[in-house]
Amino acid sequence: MAEALFSLLSLPAKSKGFTAYQYTVVDEGLASSRPNKTPRLDADSDPGSASRSRDLVKGKSVEKDGPLTVQIHDFVAQALDSLCDNSLARLKFCLRVILTRESRDILPTTYEGVFNDCRVVVCAGAKGAALYNVLDMELDRSCCNLRNELGKAVEDEDSIDWLHRFVQVCAWFEGQVMLIRALLAYLDRAHVLKTPGLLNIHELTFTSFRQHVLDYTNIIDLIQAGVRDWLSWERNEGMENPRRGYIRDLVTHLVNHSAYSVIFERFVGEQTLAYFSEEAEKKIHQLGFTPERFLEHAAQRVAEERERALVVFQPTTVSLVERTARRGLLEGRLDWLASGAIEPLMKARAADQLNTAYTEFAAVEGLNILCREFKIYVQNVVANIIEDTEHEDTMVERLLEFKVFCEGALQTAFVDPQTKQPNREFSYALTDAFAYGFKVRRNKPAELIAKHLDRLMRRGQRDMSDLEFDQLLDSVLGLYRYTDDKDVFRTFYHRALARRLLLERSASDDFEKAMLKKLKEKYDPEFGMGDHMFNDLALSRDLLYEHRARLPEGSPQRNLSVMVLQRSHWPFASRKKDVDLPLWMQSALAAYVEFYKSKHQGRKLDWDHSIGTATLKSRFASATKDLTVSLYQAVVLLLFNESVELGYKQILEATRMDEGELKRTLQSLACANKKVLRKQPVGKDVNETDVFYFNSEFTDPRAKVHINSIQAKETPEESTRTQSHIDSDRKHYLDAAIVRIMKAKKELTYEQLKTQTIEAVKSHFVPEVSVIKLRIAGLVEQEYLKRDEDDMNRYIYVA
Repeated sequence: MAEALFSLLSLPAKSKGFTAYQYTVVDEGLASSRPNKTPRLDADSDPGSASRSRDLVKGKSVEKDGPLTVQIHDFVAQALDSLCDNSLARLKFCLRVILTRESRDILPTTYEGVFNDCRVVVCAGAKGAALYNVLDMELDRSCCNLRNELGKAVEDEDSIDWLHRFVQVCAWFEGQVMLIRALLAYLDRAHVLKTPGLLNIHELTFTSFRQHVLDYTNIIDLIQAGVRDWLSWERNEGMENPRRGYIRDLVTHLVNHSAYSVIFERFVGEQTLAYFSEEAEKKIHQLGFTPERFLEHAAQRVAEERERALVVFQPTTVSLVERTARRGLLEGRLDWLASGAIEPLMKARAADQLNTAYTEFAAVEGLNILCREFKIYVQNVVANIIEDTEHEDTMVERLLEFKVFCEGALQTAFVDPQTKQPNREFSYALTDAFAYGFKVRRNKPAELIAKHLDRLMRRGQRDMSDLEFDQLLDSVLGLYRYTDDKDVFRTFYHRALARRLLLERSASDDFEKAMLKKLKEKYDPEFGMGDHMFNDLALSRDLLYEHRARLPEGSPQRNLSVMVLQRSHWPFASRKKDVDLPLWMQSALAAYVEFYKSKHQGRKLDWDHSIGTATLKSRFASATKDLTVSLYQAVVLLLFNESVELGYKQILEATRMDEGELKRTLQSLACANKKVLRKQPVGKDVNETDVFYFNSEFTDPRAKVHINSIQAKETPEESTRTQSHIDSDRKHYLDAAIVRIMKAKKELTYEQLKTQTIEAVKSHFVPEVSVIKLRIAGLVEQEYLKRDEDDMNRYIYVA
């Protein structure tokens, strides 16, 4: 009866199911109301009309053309209950078939029928809770069956193939879940949404799978065993496993079930750490990897792990794998790696490998260790170069080459990946290392830097542009910053500048002036003395032009060039003993002295022939040559106009030169590459018994031959004298600084006086503590200071 009624109510809209009924059955609700009276016409006074009126009063009929109403009593509830029970039973069976893997049963209805059954149960029967419980039970049963299936499959498959089985199960289950969600849509929409605290179908199914499958220890162990075997195979073989796709699918399903981080990611991190810790021990202790080789190996392994993780794992796992791989390889070995790798990599100038080391150490927060070893290595190299007395001539070139590489490494290897700028700590370490390295030897580095600049200024830029040459000069001055002996550099640079200007050996006056300006403004204000030197030269040229204008045409004295210099502006001390010039030279000089005194009365001229030059026309067998020589060389050569051979003592008596100067002059003429004199016996040294001859067979491809290069260089004796002069000046400078400090403070302890003295003179030089102590003792003896009677460590200024 219920099914017939349902069919009747489900007829199409155009059905004539109710049109056959001409009258409406009125329920008791209508009878209980007051009956309506229908007016009767006179024409209706027939018996039929009266009968219809009686029926109306009894509620048995209505107007023929009025609305129809059907009401059923004590029948609908029973019919719907039966209908819903049948639908629920079908749904339970359908769910079992759907959630049974490789089921042999067939669904008793179509997917549309399942969908309609769900609508009847949930909407018409209001039995959504019962259907929800059925679904929950079927899910539990299905997941338990899947777990048992996976447990049995491990007996016939290896760990990686088992992962494929697991992936297939996950894929099947997730597919069935999607089907169930579509078929039971009314359960989600009409029941779950209206019932607080219930999980929707998706959450319910995945929760059941996680509880009955993914939370079981044996399943987790099997998953992790397969992942471990796959990872170990790829790491050991160094290539992609053909079954890598299983792992990608596994990751996808674990992410879908919110189990990736717990089951997979954490395990991969732990396994990676253990694997690479073991590998590091093997590479170092069994295979004997050197630190630089191991660093390269570590970088390669980390790159491999990153590449694999990017392809297979989730993005969050990529950084985890990188970190744990580095920890396993590097943790506990940073000191060994830094101390062992920095030296060979720096020696090999391997900027790329240094960058690799920087990257690896930065990733494990070990840059402070790498920076420390970098500083130690740079300091040792600089100190070794400076202490290498056998190769002093190339000290500055080697320091420059090493400094250029270190600065290049800062720009390419030790770069902060975020700011793209050189790491500040490494920059500071480089500066400190050079400064400490320079301290191992006092004075000499500053002297050699000044002499290197002298060579550059004499050589000039050649094929370099102005900018390139200026950058080269700046790089040399960069070394000057590291030395504490600023006064040594200033003294030797001053002397070299004077020689270049007086001998006209400077490549460019513009570069000379630019260099002096740079030194004065950026390094030391006392370099302003160069301006006075250029002024003296300009005034000397004016005087010489005026003197020549007064001489008659063709006068030999017109060939004379004289530079009048103020002694306070030039770094040359007056000579107690000089050379005896030929009479005709003395006559020319006397004429200039007479002219100069006519212009400047009361002034005295002291001649210094050590830096004088001369050009001699010499006739050799092959040709006539113009020899550019020093004035000392010229005086010696002119003696051979009178004699074919002369002994050493004869030359000494004729010139009355200083013996050391004479030997050096004869050595440059008879023992150097350009031998205009010959000596007996042959040798590189000049002895008092040697005899010298004019070398008429001398040849040279050039018409003008320069032999006075020895004059432009400072001799070891001159360097020693200059150093002695510097030491003497330092003593006076310290005395003046100590007296000035004590005069202002009146009373100081030894430590206070020492500290303030170093601070006062550090712009010129950094004195040794022992020297300061000696100077204080000397001032006490001279009664500039006295000790406190109660505290011998306290000094008092004596007015």
